Amino acid sequence: MSQIKIIEIKEGIFEQNNQTAQELRNRLKEDKTLLINLMSSPGSGKTTTLVSTIEALKNDIRIGVMEADIDSDVDARSIDQTGARVVQLHTGGMCHLDAEMTRQGIEALDPSGLDLVILENVGNLVCPAEFDTGAHKNVMILSVPEGDDKPLKYPLMFSIVDLVLVNKIDAADFFDFDLDLFRRRLAKINPEIGVIPISAKTGQGMTPWFDWLKQQVHKL
Repeated sequence: MSQIKIIEIKEGIFEQNNQTAQELRNRLKEDKTLLINLMSSPGSGKTTTLVSTIEALKNDIRIGVMEADIDSDVDARSIDQTGARVVQLHTGGMCHLDAEMTRQGIEALDPSGLDLVILENVGNLVCPAEFDTGAHKNVMILSVPEGDDKPLKYPLMFSIVDLVLVNKIDAADFFDFDLDLFRRRLAKINPEIGVIPISAKTGQGMTPWFDWLKQQVHKL
């Protein structure tokens, strides 16, 4: 009986993606352009956080944004009103961006003269965590209404990010969100991760986030 040849397709895809990601990361580092991959669930406040961030830092840091969505250009239009350079990326139904998609977005954005490019990934806590986009840092936003148990439900996402912004912290009491419990759960998965509670709507806690971004830009 002949043996059946088994090909690990997913493994091969990841290997090629990781190589493209590293090449992109190196090229951007040579150009002194920091790439941040920003991930979250839909409705967590990514775009609101981005708009506030650009408005606060646009006199200090030259910022560009890549908006990734399955469809529409609603978020890109919001970013465009800040004056920041922005491109809209449509994933054609895919729930994540990979390194090649990010590379195409970078070329369309033209990062020359930019200190910071932020990729607003597709709203999803599963698929985006599996693919290296070529970013220098991964950041996610968790909104208080989602609950403090999300590290238990989506451990991969929380294991790969460098920083978590806990948004809508001004509503924590209404949703029984226990920040200390969240930190303990998170530490079991990723003890090195940073946590910054914020409210993108009111501005609460945003300064530490701005400072973190400026530090990462200057360290590159």
